[in-house]
This record gives sequence, C-alpha cells and structure tokens, in this order.
Amino acid sequence: MNIEERQAERAILCGVHRDLPDPVNDTTDETVAELRELAKTAGAEVVGVMVQNKDHPETAAYFGEGKLEELRAAVAELGADLLIFDDELTGSQIRNIEDLTGVRVIDRSTLILDIFASRARSKEGKIQVELAQLRYNLPRLVGLGTELSRLGGGIGTRGPGETKLESDRRHIRRRIEALEEQLREVERHRDLLRNRRDKDGAVTAALVGYTNAGKSTLMNRLTGSNIFAADMLFATLDPTVRPLELSDGRNAVIVDTVGFIRKLPHHLIKAFRSTLEEAAEADVLLHVIDASDPEMQTHIAVADSLLEELGCKAARTIAVFNKSDIAPPLSPRPRGRYTDYVSVSAATGEGLDRLLEVLEDALPGKKREVSLLFPYSDSGDAARLHATEVVLEEEYTNLGIKMRILADESVYSRIKNWEIQ
Repeated sequence: MNIEERQAERAILCGVHRDLPDPVNDTTDETVAELRELAKTAGAEVVGVMVQNKDHPETAAYFGEGKLEELRAAVAELGADLLIFDDELTGSQIRNIEDLTGVRVIDRSTLILDIFASRARSKEGKIQVELAQLRYNLPRLVGLGTELSRLGGGIGTRGPGETKLESDRRHIRRRIEALEEQLREVERHRDLLRNRRDKDGAVTAALVGYTNAGKSTLMNRLTGSNIFAADMLFATLDPTVRPLELSDGRNAVIVDTVGFIRKLPHHLIKAFRSTLEEAAEADVLLHVIDASDPEMQTHIAVADSLLEELGCKAARTIAVFNKSDIAPPLSPRPRGRYTDYVSVSAATGEGLDRLLEVLEDALPGKKREVSLLFPYSDSGDAARLHATEVVLEEEYTNLGIKMRILADESVYSRIKNWEIQ
C-alpha cells in the first residue's frame, strides 16, 4: 500500500524551542513548517502543534511533566494517533511518551527515513534506506523492546518492515553486514562507470541543493530529459546521470543528486555517501537554490555544511538561484562558497543560456578558437586534428592549409607554432 492509498494518520507535531544561536538545529516556526511538509509528504494529516520553550529536552520523556499532560489531553481531544517529534528521540523516550499518551511516537529522523523508504526505486536506493533504518533502530531496541509488532503499520514502519525489526540484535547486525557488502558491490560498479567517463574525457557537473529547489526540473531543461519532477520534498532519490554536449564539442555529464534537508539523519548521510560521492568527485557543483524561499540563507547554510562533511573537492561552485520568475531581485548577494552566480527559472527557461556559458567556462578543458596555417609539408599534422578536434573552417591556400579549430590548453601547446592572427 503506498502513501496515497493508506488512510491518513492524524498527527500532532512536537518540539522544544531552545532559543539556540544556530536556528538550523533548533525547533522554530520554520522547522515546524518543514516538519508539517514532511508529515504531509509521508501521508499524515497534521491536526495540532505543541512546542515547549525550554533550555533542553528532558532526558526521560522529552517534554516536562506539565507539557506531557497537555499533550495527553490534546491527543484525546484531537483524536490523534501519531506524535511526530522534531528532534531525535532515544528508545526510552519513545517508550515513555507512548506509555503516557497511548499513541505511536516517531521522530524527525524516522519520518525522513520513512519517506526515503517509500520513494526509493533502484536496488541501490532500497539498500541504502534499509541500511540507514537498521543502523538507526539498533541502539533504540532497548527502549522500544524487541516486540515491535504493536506498531501495527503506518508512518515509520516502511522499509525493512516489522518482521526484521522484531529480530534480535544479532540478526540485525548480520543483516547490516550483508547490506554493507551489497552496497560495496554497487559502489565498485559506480567506480567503474566513473572511471569509464574519465577515460572518455567527460567532464562532470553535479546538481546539489536543498530539497524541492528545482534540481530535477533544471536537469530536464539542460539535457532535454524527462526526469520526474514535482513540487514536493524528495520527489527523486536515486541519482540520475545525463549527457550534455557543450558548444565547443566537449562531452559533459550532469548528475542529479538527492536533495538536502536540515537535521538530515546521520545514518542516512552515511548510507547515501556512495551516491553523494558523485557530487564530491564532480568537476563543478551547481548549487541550486530556491530564490523565492524566505529561508533561502538557512537552506544555503545546510547545503554548505553537508557538502563540507562530504568532502566535496570541486574547484568551482556555481550558485544557481532558481525560480527567478517568482523571486525578488537578489540584493545583496547571498553568502556562500561560490565562484559564480546565475539567476534562472527552470520552469520558464529564463537565464539558461547564461548558465550554460558560465558552466562551460567553469568546466575543465574549455576550448577556444585558434586560427592556424600549416605548410603543405606539415599536412599530416593538419589531418590529425580532424580526428580529435572540432574543425570550424578549412581552406587550401597558396601558402598552405588554413584552419580554424576549437582547442583546449593541452592541444594548443602542441599546435601554437602554426598559429596565425
């Protein structure tokens, strides 16, 4: 049964606002709004929100005693059957809250993992999600107990499934080891494909950015593809690779990666590392940013932090401010690790010509026009250029073979003796 077919669970969103200097890791109006969207994406109906102002969550049951009583009353009044917490919970916290309220409890990480489990289509994606879920649940088995059949299905139970989670720790560890080996095999295959692209001389640009920034729509525009794109969180999970021929004849590859989100579960980052390495190994990063979102700066900070954690080595990062057709003008330029800035609308195509120009300049091996004159005694050198380079014009004159070609720096160093103005 998929998200759309399943009866919606009635959820109350819960969090503790600590007034942290870094709002990315706090519970704020913005994180609650995002949690609401995540719940909606998973198929839940949000019927209430409860946030406590407190220096830190309580160790035993997250909320203080008074707030827990309020929560129990709200569950009964609103007919809620699911509580979703904005922070990671321990197994004992989940058990204590469930015992008091009588309804099922999940946290933000479980919710995100559940969405990933419902969206994963490829074998690799399914392995990564199951691995992340098992790693996440293993240390929580003490609090949850090994009898998890009481969950009875619903959000947070997709992926590895109840029968696997009812198994003991040893079985789960064996399953984790088996999944890790399967993932290593997938990674070896991915490395072979990447090495083949390198041998073919293809340069790579990776689309990265916050979820729902428009990466897939931009990918479709740039490459003429038909990748699924929708106005929803994590519309696509599996990495997509498409060829792009540049105007100077170079072969480029565009890679669309999974979207980022604040408080992304650590185990999910670890499981998806092989996928995200496509970004880490790319020659250029296209950081797609929703310029119409009031939380734009926060989204930039989240993406930059995750890119740093992944060890992205791209020499150049282009900030692509998407949705320019509905966004206010950029002033001043947002902070970030960027070498270039471009405003585009993937929906209308506005600014794409400029983006391609900037991308071609940023990718290694850029070719430039060179005019050459080969004496007929060097006609063999001229002929060899036809086999490897883009020849724009050729003319046989009294002085020799006149050519105009596109050449990168390495080719230019070999032919510069024949260059003419």
